[in-house]
Amino acid sequence: MLLIVGLVVVLGSVVGGYLMAGGHLILLLQPSEFVIIGGAAAGSLLISTPPKVLSKLLGQCRLLIQPGLTAQDYADLLAMMYQVFRQAQSGIMTLESHFDNPEQSSILSKYPKFLARHHSVAFLADSIKVIIVGGMHPHDLESLMDEDLQVHHESERGPSGALTKVADALPGLGIVAAVLGIVITMQAIDGPPEEIGHHVGAALVGTFLGILMSYGFAQPVATSLEHRVAEDGRYELCIKAGVMATFKGLPPAIAVEFARRVLPHEVRPSFEETERLCRASRTEAAAA
Repeated sequence: MLLIVGLVVVLGSVVGGYLMAGGHLILLLQPSEFVIIGGAAAGSLLISTPPKVLSKLLGQCRLLIQPGLTAQDYADLLAMMYQVFRQAQSGIMTLESHFDNPEQSSILSKYPKFLARHHSVAFLADSIKVIIVGGMHPHDLESLMDEDLQVHHESERGPSGALTKVADALPGLGIVAAVLGIVITMQAIDGPPEEIGHHVGAALVGTFLGILMSYGFAQPVATSLEHRVAEDGRYELCIKAGVMATFKGLPPAIAVEFARRVLPHEVRPSFEETERLCRASRTEAAAA
């Protein structure tokens, strides 16, 4: 929602200020300039970006209009991990069935938002399965999880990087459109002043559009994609911290505390809230 509001504010401020200064909106409507700049930008994106990254870019842009992770999502994650870690106290092998079929798990199936995050599910499942196999030291497991996270996050940052490069090129493409407009102006140099003024104005609109599309739209959207990827990274860092603490033999409540501490303050449950979550999980398990 903030993305749409921000784009409206940018466009409204620029157009509103232009109208307040006595400008005429019809003069900014230069379809040929939009075709040159927009088409060249789209073409350069197609040239420089692999199909998988393009597909991921479209998917991430659609997600931007949806709310990101909330404090409740992290609270559910901590509660889910607490139940998993308590189950592990009965023997790490008892977790195998839960992660072979997460949708059928009596623990994981209660958290559909977690199950919808396929990489997070795979990250936790693969880490638990490595522990089940055994024969690995804690620092080796940590290195393995770090490599997994690094590869995934580099892949997820690809769309924002591609969009940033296009944003950097947009002012230059605006200049291309302006130069073409000047070429047309020179062809009509012996015409009436009104015609020459029209062509010069159209050329300047090209420069204006290139700069506005870069700094007002493309770069802010790319930055927003980077923030969303970083937010997703915190979710999986929380999983890593809890798994590592459990692997080192710490009690479930302490392992969850390790996971809680890696969260930023704006979404981190308090110690008392986390304790209530754990207590509720114990009560629910006992009732079941």
